[in-house]
Amino acid sequence: MLPLFLHFYLLPGVLMKSIYLSAFLGLFLFSGTVLRADVQLPAIFSDHMVLQQKQPIRVWGWGEKGEAVEVSLGKLSGKTTVDAAGKWEVKLSPLDASLDPLTLVVKGKNQIEFKDVLIGEVWLCSGQSNMEWTVASSTNAQEEIANAKYPLIRHIKVPLVQSNVPLDNFKGSWQVCSPETAAGFTACGYFMARKLNQELKIPVGLINSSWGGTRVEPWTPPVGFQRVSALQDIYQSVMSRTPGTPQYVSRLEKHIADLELWTTQAKKQLKANELVVPSPNYPAELAPFGSNQDPTMLYNGMIHSIVGYGIRGAIWYQGESNHGEGMLYLEKKKALIGGWRELWGQEFPFYYVQIAPYHYGNEDPTILAKFWEAQAAVQSIPKTGMVVTNDIATVNDIHPPNKQDVGFRLALLALKNDYGKSDIVAQSPEVAKLEANQEQLVVTFKNTGGELTTRDGKVPTHFEVVGVGSNGFQPAVARIDGDKVVLTSDKVKEPVAFRFAWHKLAEPNLCGATGLPVGACRGGEVPDFLSTLPIAKEYRLVYDLDLSKLGPDIKYDVDRSGSVDKFERIGYLVELTNASGEERNVFVALNAFTKDVKKIAIPTFASGASFQEQVTGLEVYSNVAELAAGKFEKGNIEFWPDNYAADNSASVPGASQDVYDCGDSKFVPVDGYGSMQVHNFGKGQTIFAINHWRTGAGADIGIGNSQGQTKDWTFTANAGTYSHKRLRVFVK
Repeated sequence: MLPLFLHFYLLPGVLMKSIYLSAFLGLFLFSGTVLRADVQLPAIFSDHMVLQQKQPIRVWGWGEKGEAVEVSLGKLSGKTTVDAAGKWEVKLSPLDASLDPLTLVVKGKNQIEFKDVLIGEVWLCSGQSNMEWTVASSTNAQEEIANAKYPLIRHIKVPLVQSNVPLDNFKGSWQVCSPETAAGFTACGYFMARKLNQELKIPVGLINSSWGGTRVEPWTPPVGFQRVSALQDIYQSVMSRTPGTPQYVSRLEKHIADLELWTTQAKKQLKANELVVPSPNYPAELAPFGSNQDPTMLYNGMIHSIVGYGIRGAIWYQGESNHGEGMLYLEKKKALIGGWRELWGQEFPFYYVQIAPYHYGNEDPTILAKFWEAQAAVQSIPKTGMVVTNDIATVNDIHPPNKQDVGFRLALLALKNDYGKSDIVAQSPEVAKLEANQEQLVVTFKNTGGELTTRDGKVPTHFEVVGVGSNGFQPAVARIDGDKVVLTSDKVKEPVAFRFAWHKLAEPNLCGATGLPVGACRGGEVPDFLSTLPIAKEYRLVYDLDLSKLGPDIKYDVDRSGSVDKFERIGYLVELTNASGEERNVFVALNAFTKDVKKIAIPTFASGASFQEQVTGLEVYSNVAELAAGKFEKGNIEFWPDNYAADNSASVPGASQDVYDCGDSKFVPVDGYGSMQVHNFGKGQTIFAINHWRTGAGADIGIGNSQGQTKDWTFTANAGTYSHKRLRVFVK
């Protein structure tokens, strides 16, 4: 007789057994089943469950091959036979929501009855800790629990289980909402369900499958990654670890062949008393995932077993663990939502919560803002909606306890989009149009529900504008005009772009007439860093180099050195964007240290450039907070292609004799490591450094002092960590 849990897992283009011996044993022990002919069902079916109204009711389980199974629910009934894999399924006709409890009866050689079954609305609640957050930990918990007398609300919690293979079952059961049970419910889900129940007067079921601290990737099925071109590396990583796939088979066959060849050779060397080289290592790309943060691990352990159970839609609260990824998060949400919808076979609504302001240590304050932007962009996916929470945050606690408003706002989205309450304003105001009007910008918002307002009655906060020559974004004065906000700044004569709440700690006061807050946003064409500076028009470009093209031979994207005759000053613009989306820019200008324009850029051996000297007339402009900006009488440069040592042979003031910093000494060979560094020795700072360029992605690049054993980025080999890196050289 086949094991009761034997099933097939359909991956795109690959039909395979998902349980081999070790996996089967794990499932066998996990499920608590025994090898017998009794018909059985997964734990998603239990007393007090809620079944989704107006959808075919799918009921499934396991039994002995050929066993007849009959399912009845009220006046509905259906029959089937257990298939060769030991599985069965019956689909019953849709029912309308009802307050009258039913009994689901399943008959095989045995009979199972599930009592107090309601027909209503079912929502899947998933994500990380803010979704797992319970009613007991929320604001006014004792009062909320005491008043939780809503028997039409039901809740089931999926246990925290990670798995390398899709699991068919879990341990759990449905609970009826009462003061005795509600404390452990997902708070976001409960407060949403309460509002839906009050408005619709029908049962609401919550499937709580959430795990604190988790990323989005482990919740995503393989087919989700496959459908998103930007995530093919993750998809291939999953496939190479999945037994039966072409990737897995071909790589394992090669490893086996390599082992056989090694074994044959090792036997010969053993007989000949020769040295034997170590055997080939097991390929890392075949090693099973081992963490609940790895792709598909929580889909396998906590979602797969409920796929096909009727749901109206899903709510999601997650992102803190992915918040440094910027727009890549949009691609991952496409994979999650698309993957779930494809497996359920329905384009169900997906509503989610934008993560709240939080300090995230010393992290750049705009990283979170860019993530908020990516979360807002998820609304480009059909039938999605986002809840903004910047008005109910606790910036020193990543878990804001006010889940009442979160659940209420999730309910608004469902009521408007899924339950016919079209007159409700459910979404926060969003930018509809931006107009530049001489000395001001006019931002028009949609979804305002009337005139914009502020929740504290004061003028709108957290607006900034930027324009040519404004030295970056400057605080703006904001004035509400109906559904518009008019922005001005005495520091920006002609603003061209704005940003709002663009800081990880931003708790702005702007909201719509309904009280729903406005989320972080920006608009307009932001000038590049140099054009925002008051000296921008004084300099002309000579060299432009994408630093991802560094190598033994430097080929500039732009080289206008042939048209340059005389110049008095030189300017260097370095722009860096790290993997988290943080932008670090610096423009430093100084009096010319040479008359030869061929020697002012990367000091390669071929250029003949080699300078270690003090420079004058230093001007520094930067968005890097720790870098001293302004005018300085002196600085120094270390431009050479040579190797170099840390000793301060040039006697640079303040430099160390044993730390790589603003005072180092050239060393052989001449065509060696290479240094292009500008220093403000008076402040003890490296303004920028580009070292070891011949190694390309292994070069050292940085703005400000590096951390660790060097201050001038020597030996950091960090060039490959930047998503964008650019050097431009100007003259005046």
